[in-house]
Amino acid sequence: MNQTRTFLIFALLAVAWLLFQAWEKDYGPQPPVAPAAATTAGTDTSVPGATSSTASPAAVPGTVSEASAQLITVSTDVLRLTIDTRGGSVVRSELLHYPVAPVTKQNPEPAPVRLLDDDRAQYFVAQSGLVSNQGDAPDHRAVFSAAQTSYTLAQGQDDLKVDLTWQDAAGLKVTKTFALKRGSYAVAVDQKIENGGSTAWAGNAYEQLQRVAPAQQKSWWQNFSDPSSHSFYGAAWYSPEDKMSTLPFADFAKKPLNHAITGGWAAMLQHYFFVSWIPATQDASTYSTSVINPDTAQPVYLIRAVGPSLSVAPGQSLSTTSRLYVGPKLQGTLDQVAPGLDLTTNYGMLTVVAQPLHWLLSKLHSISGNWGVAIILLVLLLKAALWKLTATQFRSGAKMRKLQPRVNALKERYGDDKMKMQQAMMELYKKEKVNPMSGCLPVLITMPVFFGLYRVLMESVELRHAPFFGWVHDLSAPDPFFVLPVIYILVMLATQWLSPSAAGMDPAQQKMMKVMPVVFGFMFLFFPAGLVLYWVINGLTSLTQQWLITRSVERADEKAKEA
Repeated sequence: MNQTRTFLIFALLAVAWLLFQAWEKDYGPQPPVAPAAATTAGTDTSVPGATSSTASPAAVPGTVSEASAQLITVSTDVLRLTIDTRGGSVVRSELLHYPVAPVTKQNPEPAPVRLLDDDRAQYFVAQSGLVSNQGDAPDHRAVFSAAQTSYTLAQGQDDLKVDLTWQDAAGLKVTKTFALKRGSYAVAVDQKIENGGSTAWAGNAYEQLQRVAPAQQKSWWQNFSDPSSHSFYGAAWYSPEDKMSTLPFADFAKKPLNHAITGGWAAMLQHYFFVSWIPATQDASTYSTSVINPDTAQPVYLIRAVGPSLSVAPGQSLSTTSRLYVGPKLQGTLDQVAPGLDLTTNYGMLTVVAQPLHWLLSKLHSISGNWGVAIILLVLLLKAALWKLTATQFRSGAKMRKLQPRVNALKERYGDDKMKMQQAMMELYKKEKVNPMSGCLPVLITMPVFFGLYRVLMESVELRHAPFFGWVHDLSAPDPFFVLPVIYILVMLATQWLSPSAAGMDPAQQKMMKVMPVVFGFMFLFFPAGLVLYWVINGLTSLTQQWLITRSVERADEKAKEA
């Protein structure tokens, strides 16, 4: 199998893979979940909770939050949160190290990515609270009070705490504390319940995420070429037994979740970033999903975790703690926050290949200091590891190129008799000890590596806005001057020139093969520069290896003739 046909196989498989991803995203099977309560339509809904007693858990309000009370700004070196005193909900979050656009001379200080947002068009909030069947409890609609409207992590300070308080007439006092650390995207949320009344208080703590589905690209071409369109958007949850499960927004009403989990977490995922509630590892919480206002133009999707029953005697106090992660999918560090959190970078069935590739790419970046250089080094390492296999492929191609005049003679002799033509070719290949299928093995071996690396380059937040050299300021965006796609076309044309024509291929097929590099080069005009850089270096190294092997075969033939 010659190099041109090998390239065509890769290209067609790449297109098939993208189409498969799009189909699976919309129609693919999802992990089985237990039956749940009916979808909400803006009314309160009772959500079963995992309790440590026989008492029924309280109903958790399922409505979207009411109007804001007082907004409090909390800033660290990596996060800027906006907390609404109504419910103590986190209604905005800005990731200070992740701008919405690359830094340029024209835009030296772009705005940071806003992940949580209380704007109705991008509604996405993190809520927590308490509910009780026996009296008052501050849920995500209750109004808290705060001592300040702004909190900032000072220089030399490693921790920052923000206290919100709520109290009822019966003497029940709840203090909700947000604890942030320098350099961390994880926020500890503590709810301290102090019972100053005369009767015992019983209830449940809960955490939940509400959001609207992000607007999707309308153009099929944008959906094809935009990396974010191939990433998962929706809810996810983790259990130690079943690992991570996902639920796209389209399946919320069809496959609602209702499952008790100990040591898990619940999240909303999107390209590069996510938000997750992580209950205390020892608590058995009930995880559920629902849709609020499903019949409206912009329904709200909810995932919730309800903790076990709590009981506080008069004069006693009790605290519940959970954590809220608001930030990027930083692989290799998230499992330190919570088990299984690294899985939020969803590589699907290619995880077993993609995760080691990402680890290797990260190590190469730590050496080179440039993600583009790391991609080049990664390609070179992969090529070195597969050198012998690809050498077999190119050596077979070089011998077939040498036999091309004799193959053409067979075509003239047998004309349209395909059967005799194939028999004569097989005899010729057998006599000259040429295996036309020798190129298949390298393709089969490198195929998982290629698709795994493709997923790494598409999903790695580290490559977002990462500069290369010269004109490439963002490896996650298309080449602004199309230099890399043009180089790729030239490399593939040179590869075609070195490769033997496939025997039996009619003129129309030959013309199509010649046009394919240009067609795929045009597609690469709109692909991320990091991915095109991978293809260019991969093509250049293959071309160099093919040329060296072709030359060695020709020299061996010349020496044989001289002898």
